Amino acid sequence: MAAAPIAELGFLEETEAWRLVSSQFPSKCGGRPAWLGEAGVPGPTEIQCGVCGKPLVFLLQVYAPCPGSFHRTIFIFCCRDAKCHGAGENRCFKVFRNQLPRRNDTYSYNPPPENAPPDGATCPSFQLKCGTRLCRVCGCLGPQKCSRCHNVNYCSKEHQLMDWKVQHKNVCSEHFDPSSIVLADHKILFPEYEIITEPEELESDSASLEEDNEAGGEKDISVLEETFNGATLNEKELEAMARHESKEDAVFNNFKKRIAAEPEQILRYCKGGDPLWISAQNVPKQNDIPNCLCGAKRIFEFQVMPQLLNHLQVDSLTESIDWGTLAIFTCSDNCNAEKQYLIEFLWKQDVVDSAT
Repeated sequence: MAAAPIAELGFLEETEAWRLVSSQFPSKCGGRPAWLGEAGVPGPTEIQCGVCGKPLVFLLQVYAPCPGSFHRTIFIFCCRDAKCHGAGENRCFKVFRNQLPRRNDTYSYNPPPENAPPDGATCPSFQLKCGTRLCRVCGCLGPQKCSRCHNVNYCSKEHQLMDWKVQHKNVCSEHFDPSSIVLADHKILFPEYEIITEPEELESDSASLEEDNEAGGEKDISVLEETFNGATLNEKELEAMARHESKEDAVFNNFKKRIAAEPEQILRYCKGGDPLWISAQNVPKQNDIPNCLCGAKRIFEFQVMPQLLNHLQVDSLTESIDWGTLAIFTCSDNCNAEKQYLIEFLWKQDVVDSAT
């Protein structure tokens, strides 16, 4: 029997802005997307919430080369409106895959430089090398241009109005140079971090685990004996009750135990493996995962952990964006995505009441 693939754990780390641009092929969370290929960047109708119809914002991207694809990145976008993140609702997310060969028209054949650019520029660019303009607010494709100054672009009227109110109204003119001012904070993007990875180290001391289980069982039996206070239950019945745990408890306890060694992990990459589910409920069956448009089956590639929510500044006294885990499934044939951004599949599993 083949050994299960070892997961790569992802952690957030603050870094310099130049390390998160497209030419560095980053894995990153928050800010604006660092697009990989310049051909076929998804447009506004593709990056909109399936619940409310508003533009989605960039959540994270994972740089994940594989055989046949020298450069390969998976992008996730999500809705900022917490009302769209209801139980079992995944239409508020979109996932795209894009890849390039090593020799391409956009990037050097050689590895990216390890030092900051000599000009020290950190201002975000809203124009790709091919000339495609990006939205000044979210960094997605920006087909709409300011009709007054013609110097800035937007993905939607919503983001244009947002920028107008926050900053552009005061600077818009025929001679306006967007690079001459500090970009305003529109309060819509998630905080930006680099994602670094390291292999998961699994404990294999089964004897220790067995001792823990036995000790826990004896303790629980003692508690049960006190609770029933003389009820006519023999030792075997008490032990069976003490060791009983529902399937839901077992799945959640396994989740907690697995992440206990690295509680800050925000991502688990394990292509071809199995997700670490947080609940026994709402686990997809094989026919729940749609095939790729090419006809190939999709396989699990990575999952986004609930710990990421602690870094996104989405807490609210009313409603907040929430999930138990986000499992990403991609084409098993890794079909051609060199001139387009192909949609992949996300399964959102929520935290159930009995697992909190």
